[in-house]
Amino acid sequence: MPAWEKIAQEFKSLLKLKTEPVAFRCLDKAEELDKIKNVVRLNRGFTYCQVPFLARVLGQTIGITKKDPIGIRCTRLHGLREATDKSMQAEAEMLSQTWFASPADAMRQQRETPRLPVCETIVTAPLVKDKFEPEVVSIYGNPAQIMMILCGMQKEKYERFQFFFIGEGACADSLVQCYVTGKPALAIPCFGERSMGQVTDDEIIVSLPPSELERAISGMKKLAKIGFNYPVTYIGGLTDPTSVLSQFYPSAKNNNN
Repeated sequence: MPAWEKIAQEFKSLLKLKTEPVAFRCLDKAEELDKIKNVVRLNRGFTYCQVPFLARVLGQTIGITKKDPIGIRCTRLHGLREATDKSMQAEAEMLSQTWFASPADAMRQQRETPRLPVCETIVTAPLVKDKFEPEVVSIYGNPAQIMMILCGMQKEKYERFQFFFIGEGACADSLVQCYVTGKPALAIPCFGERSMGQVTDDEIIVSLPPSELERAISGMKKLAKIGFNYPVTYIGGLTDPTSVLSQFYPSAKNNNN
């Protein structure tokens, strides 16, 4: 089993992250929560938007079942209830009065929204606490920090990453998209994540399969040896960058093509 605590610490050290990487897992049975130490069960109304904040800022391990007082929309995104045609139509009607121009547009958003497979329980915790084997790890950071993660992955093995934005409910674009595809998923946090989850104005999210974490770390370390690391060193918009760039790109000084 990978040393999740060490991996979390490496991300924080390389990127100067303000908050903890967040581990997520679906559980087949609610009883499995009993095997995880110090699980918090929320007994007040809440949305999933708030849960990553409790993990990444307050360090809590949160277990959730469909019997908990979590918003019904959240349960249909995160696998605690099945999304049916009837439930999506009801949601589309509501969303057509808020974020979308018509029920048809809102229904299209509902049908395009990725969703977790149905399960009994989900659990979220700071990765550094090594509470369980994660299925997805979400990292919150500013665009430069998240850029370095993805560039680190490309340093090890290039691929063109593709990302999505469904609007409100954007946790589906990060956590759920990563879960169902097994690919890195970057997202712009939605209004709910910002207003209830306290995601700050400068933060975006990338969710990664656990198997890709060491690839990102290894690549970022290789880039740092070249001089590409976080925080990014400013060359400036009013200077001749040639001499600086030539330290990284040997051909830059004489390249007039």
